[in-house]
Amino acid sequence: MNDPVHVPCPSCGTQNRLPAARLGERPVCGRCKAPLFGEHPAELDGASFRRYLERSDLPVLVDLWAAWCGPCLAMAPQFAAASRDLAGKVLFAKVDTERAKDVAASLAISAIPTLVLFRGGREVARSSGAMSAAQIRSWLGQQGV
Repeated sequence: MNDPVHVPCPSCGTQNRLPAARLGERPVCGRCKAPLFGEHPAELDGASFRRYLERSDLPVLVDLWAAWCGPCLAMAPQFAAASRDLAGKVLFAKVDTERAKDVAASLAISAIPTLVLFRGGREVARSSGAMSAAQIRSWLGQQGV
């Protein structure tokens, strides 16, 4: 577990290189000193979405949502709780489909909330509908995370 892991900063986008054995130690960005995971999911837009996925060696779970969507708003604290629970194992990010219509279109999002799991920048699984933190953790477990 001494191989380095690349993790993008959710605040400034800088790619950080960390020893895999230290992922659970609450690392911070080498540039802006923001926590790399566990505090809040990264908020991505059309410009940062692809770059964030490509810079991560960890799986990235993206919540596609909109401010007018009741189930999306109900799931938001559950998604944040799962983010804290799985810090260092999975990166969590959110994309507002109203502000990043290009991302929603490129992923053919037809219902929200939709969770999309990426590995190596490629989609490997998706699920639509609100979930609790426990259901998110269970679903990720079914995906081998």
